Amino acid sequence: MSNQTTSIYRKLFDNFEEVMSVVCVGVMVACLMLQVGMRWTTGSGVAWTEELSRYSFLWTVFFAAILVAKHGAHVRISAQYLLMPPKYRLYFRTFTDMVWVGFNLYLAYLSWKVIQGGLLFPEISPTLHITRSYVEMIIPFAFVAMSYRIIEGYYVRWKKGTLLGLVQENFEVEEK
Repeated sequence: MSNQTTSIYRKLFDNFEEVMSVVCVGVMVACLMLQVGMRWTTGSGVAWTEELSRYSFLWTVFFAAILVAKHGAHVRISAQYLLMPPKYRLYFRTFTDMVWVGFNLYLAYLSWKVIQGGLLFPEISPTLHITRSYVEMIIPFAFVAMSYRIIEGYYVRWKKGTLLGLVQENFEVEEK
C-alpha cells in the first residue's frame, strides 16, 4: 500500500466521527427540507423522509457522543479535584474514565443482546421497509467506539509524554 493511500485511510480513521456526524446531519436536514417543501407546495408530505430523518437523528446523536468522548469535551464535574496535586487528579481521572469505559462496554453488551433478539424476530420499519435492528446497531457500536476513543486518548498522551496535561489547570485570567 502506498504512503498516500495509508495517509488517506489514517485521515478517514482520525476524522471518522466528524465525517459521519456531518453526513447524518446533512441527511436529516435534507429530509426535513424535502418534507417541508412538499407540504408547502403540494399539501402532503413524503412518508419516507420523516422516518429517515428520525433514524439519521439517532445516528447523529451517537456519532456526536463518540466525537465528544474523543475530544474529552463531555460534561465532567471536577471541581472537587482542584485541591489535589495534579498527580492525584490524574489517578482519579484515569479511574473514573476506566469506570466509564467499563460501563460503556457493559451497555454495548446489553444493547447487542437486544439487537440479536430484534434480528431473530425482526420489526420492519413502515415506510423504508428495513429491519429496525440494523438502524439500532449504532448503539453498541457507539459505546464500543467511545471506549476505544477514550483509551486511545490516554495512549496518545502517554506516548507524547503529555498525560499530566489532562488534569493541569488551564485557567487564564482576563485583565481589564
